[in-house]
Amino acid sequence: MPVEHYENFPVASVLLPARLRPAVESIYAFARTADDIADEGDALAAQRLAELSRFEHELDQLEQGIQSESGLFRSLAATIEEHRLPVQPFRDLLSAFKQDVVTTRYADFDDLLDYCRRSANPVGALMLHLYRCATPEDLLQSDAICSALQLINFWQDVAIDWKKQRIYIPQEDLQRFQLGEQHIAAARTDEAWQQMMRFQTARARAMLMQGSPLAKKLPGRIGWELRLVVQGGLRILEKIDKVNGNVFTQRPKLVKSDWLLLLWRAARM
Repeated sequence: MPVEHYENFPVASVLLPARLRPAVESIYAFARTADDIADEGDALAAQRLAELSRFEHELDQLEQGIQSESGLFRSLAATIEEHRLPVQPFRDLLSAFKQDVVTTRYADFDDLLDYCRRSANPVGALMLHLYRCATPEDLLQSDAICSALQLINFWQDVAIDWKKQRIYIPQEDLQRFQLGEQHIAAARTDEAWQQMMRFQTARARAMLMQGSPLAKKLPGRIGWELRLVVQGGLRILEKIDKVNGNVFTQRPKLVKSDWLLLLWRAARM
C-alpha cells in the first residue's frame, strides 16, 4: 500500500501487529477513497459533495445494522464491529473532505485547527481505539500530534495546494507579516515570508511536543510507531527551517538517509 499517497496515516507499518493490519487497511481504504472523491479527477463540486453524502448515508446504514452492497463498507462494518470502533471519527473525516470541496481559504488559526480536528485527529483516535488506549488524556495528546502533523503537511505543500487554488496559511498570518497571495503565486521567499514560515514551524513544533509524552507512555509497538511519527514530523520542520521556508523549489520530505537519525532520536526519547 503506497504510504506516501496519504503520508500522515500510519498504514501497514512494519511495527503494526499483524492482527491489526486488516483493520488499518480497511480504515485507510475508506479515508483514501473519500479523500480522492474530494480531491482527484475533474468532477464538479456538486458531484463530489453528492458522493461524499452517499458515504455519510452508508455510515447511517452501517449504524443501523443494514448490510451495504459496497465491499468497502462491508469491510469497514466488520472492522468497526470487531474492534468496537466509534463511528463519529469516520463522520468527521467526511465532514473535512466536504469542506475541502468548498473552502479554499482560512481566516484564522482557530478555523484551521477546526479543520485539523476533523481531517487529522480522527486517524489518531481510531488507532488508539484499535490498541485499546483511548483514554481522555491519551486522546488529547493524540489530537495535538495529529493536528501538528496536518499543519506540517500544509507547510510542506504550500506550492502543491496553490495549484489546487487552496491556501491553508491563515489569512490573519499573511496580513500579520504583510504578505499577499502574490508571494505564493510568484514563489517569493523574501524576509517577510521567511519570518512567517518560521512562525508556522514553531507553532507546529510546539503542538508536536505537547503531544509527544504519549509516545513515551504507550507500550510496545504503538509507542515506537508514535515515537517515529513524532520524530519524522520534527525532522520535516527542521528541513523547512533549513531552507528558510522555501517550499517552492523542492518539497521538504523524509528520505532514506533520515531513517537512521529518526531511529536514534526515537530511542533517545
